[in-house]
Amino acid sequence: MTAPRFVNVGIVGGGLMGREIAAALRRWPALIDHPVVPRLTAIADINPLALDWFRSIDTVETFATDYRDLLADPNVDVVYIAVRHDLHEQLYTDTIRAGKHLLAEKPFGIDPSAADAILSAIDATPGSFVRVSSEMPFFPGAQAAFAHIRSGGIGRVIEATSSFLHSSDFDLDKPVNWKRQVRFNGRAGVMNDLGLHAWHVPLRLGWVPQRLYAVLQDLVPFRPGPDGTLVPCDTWENARILATVAQDGYEFPLTVDTKRIDPGQKNTWSLTVTGLDGAVSFSTAHPTTLRVLTRETQPALGPLAAEQRWQHVQVGSQSVWPTVTGGIFETGFSDTILQMWASFLAERDGALGGGFGCVTPEEAWSTHRIYAAALASHAGQSVVAPDFAPLAKADVATSATTTGTA
Repeated sequence: MTAPRFVNVGIVGGGLMGREIAAALRRWPALIDHPVVPRLTAIADINPLALDWFRSIDTVETFATDYRDLLADPNVDVVYIAVRHDLHEQLYTDTIRAGKHLLAEKPFGIDPSAADAILSAIDATPGSFVRVSSEMPFFPGAQAAFAHIRSGGIGRVIEATSSFLHSSDFDLDKPVNWKRQVRFNGRAGVMNDLGLHAWHVPLRLGWVPQRLYAVLQDLVPFRPGPDGTLVPCDTWENARILATVAQDGYEFPLTVDTKRIDPGQKNTWSLTVTGLDGAVSFSTAHPTTLRVLTRETQPALGPLAAEQRWQHVQVGSQSVWPTVTGGIFETGFSDTILQMWASFLAERDGALGGGFGCVTPEEAWSTHRIYAAALASHAGQSVVAPDFAPLAKADVATSATTTGTA
């Protein structure tokens, strides 16, 4: 193999995910024969104290409190941005127009209008390469489930459920934060914050909802503010979407759950799909186990020969890109971030082949149309068809078409 090329990375946003990405890039030698080697060379955050964590990384040369200084750095090739949703449109379009390649964070803009603007910037910038972060489907078990479904292993789909569930807001005394305020997070609430994790695999399988019905919950309308006084929390904490998907001349139901308050969960991504030939199920709550249902006849089992059987397959450490980690070992959240970046940079280099890729801008854009339809469905208690037609100025209240009452 030829010697790998170096790619210089800049991070905008020195918070939790910025530090996670920096740590993942330091683990790059765990990958086998990757065509590029990323080096974190620049970090930007409006809070100077947030930059201090990154000063121990000897490859970082640029420390900025204005992201535009990072974009002006000619040595930066790729930028990762993790900031509030209301800042996405400005920062993403500026990054694209600066000629940098971008790994963006979900939801790819605070609303459909912002997503439109970001797509327009990509279309107007030759050579632009943009993908969107969604690390959970890079668990080895998730990849095995995806491959099994795509290969036709479960046969004609009967129904599917994709979920991203956690309990970060289960503490009712937890202080308010920007994710619980519409002006920063967006009207789609938890769907903006978590939804792309749950939609990544369905959309990659081509499961685009024809119509949907949504139930949204605002469970904790007030939380303590900075001085302890209760202030409004005006976003949805939990969302359930029941969608109808058309495939090969028939339809099946797809349920997508995103919840910030789901007692008993921690940070759980799960996928369950049943078909006429079997089923497959994976949850990050049990990261070493893939469940596969088969119904093939095994004469050696005697009276049980034709019974349905759930098999528990123990999955190891290997995901999209091979690593030096022994296959018998288990994987975790940090490993999925490494795999996501391996996929992103391999695809950017033209070396991903048929491997599972990061969320495309078009897929992220589609989720905004789904969320708009979900908001309209909940408000009208009706079944709604998402409008995937490009809109110059999408409005949440009008960018979906009511097709009937539930």
